[in-house]
Amino acid sequence: MIGILLITHGSLGESLLQNACHILKKRPPLLAQLGVTPEDEPELVLKLAEKMLALVDDGDGVLVMTDVYGATPANIAGKLLEPGRVEGVAGASLPMLLRALNYREQGMETLMLKALSGARDGAIDMLKGD
Repeated sequence: MIGILLITHGSLGESLLQNACHILKKRPPLLAQLGVTPEDEPELVLKLAEKMLALVDDGDGVLVMTDVYGATPANIAGKLLEPGRVEGVAGASLPMLLRALNYREQGMETLMLKALSGARDGAIDMLKGD
């Protein structure tokens, strides 16, 4: 099963994780989050992220999810990436996380596509229904 590591600003990752657990009525395995604050030293956060990555990797790889591309959490996440083994997506949202959690056994390529489509498909004009 592909692990998932959220690296986000502050408590966003923890909130996403808690809400996903609420919706799924359980805590999925191989799922962790790391919140980055303005006071954190990026080099120290990177070392912690590397340890957390190892915790969620059972050999099938890890999807790293971050919130804003180009910001500190995404820059840290980018240093973890290894094509085919550790992949990353930015723009983390609850629909993206839920989709990723449901497709972790389908392989990394499928997981990436489903996570990204979850983010796109999760944004809906509620008056129009699409």
